[in-house]
Amino acid sequence: MLKSRVITAVILLALLLTALFALPPAAWAVLIVVMVVQGAVEWSRLSGFTGRKAGLYCGMTLLLMAGLLWMDAATTEVQHLNIHLVVYAASALLWLIIVPLWLMTGWKVRQPALMALTGWAVLVPTGQAMLDLRAASPWILLFVMCLVWVADIAAYFAGRKFGKNKLAPSISPGKTWEGVAGALLGVSVYVVVVWSFSPEFAYREVLPILLLASWWWVGLAVIGDLFESAIKRQAGVKDSGALLPGHGGLLDRIDALTSTLPLAALLLQRLS
Repeated sequence: MLKSRVITAVILLALLLTALFALPPAAWAVLIVVMVVQGAVEWSRLSGFTGRKAGLYCGMTLLLMAGLLWMDAATTEVQHLNIHLVVYAASALLWLIIVPLWLMTGWKVRQPALMALTGWAVLVPTGQAMLDLRAASPWILLFVMCLVWVADIAAYFAGRKFGKNKLAPSISPGKTWEGVAGALLGVSVYVVVVWSFSPEFAYREVLPILLLASWWWVGLAVIGDLFESAIKRQAGVKDSGALLPGHGGLLDRIDALTSTLPLAALLLQRLS
């Protein structure tokens, strides 16, 4: 299992780096739209949509992403920044308020319309963030994604080695507080290394801010991970799909990115 996970991860990383730094903007946009639609396919399965309902949901997701791309091209810079702000604000509302309450109460959502809206609030801002962060700089997008991956890898191995105290046993029995501690340590080392070799960050007063931000990022990533686990548990499935050998579906790989990338893009938009 670990071997297939590692092989798949290496192949995905190579493909992502190639696309991130080599594809023209239009091709990158097509890739992101395809990714979001694939996420919608898997979300349909988790939501219990079948047949025409699943097809309609995926088609509407495609239209949403195409509509955002069209508005970017057809509106002024101020107008499309405001549109993106609305998209990211919906994501912030979901991850900072709704999902924590959802997880704490053990809410089981059966209403198809609500599941559809939640799926769009998860997927569409993530796709928009991958477009905006890459447009700002591929290195910014890579830095933020690596934060999540380092946290995930560190949590996995720390949890396997030292895990005893369950983080949320009713949602995801495999996750432990020791894994969270490992994630915090892993991202701290990562941030220090990046800070040490990056001229833009190489000011002593910046390091504490970056470390605090990275720890907050770990919390967001954990929320994203737990939320997808809760949705899968509600649906009665182990994985969101079988697209990636050893990893499950696309949503299984981007769960923590859905809760972090939109907020990173929102922060970048507010600071720029």
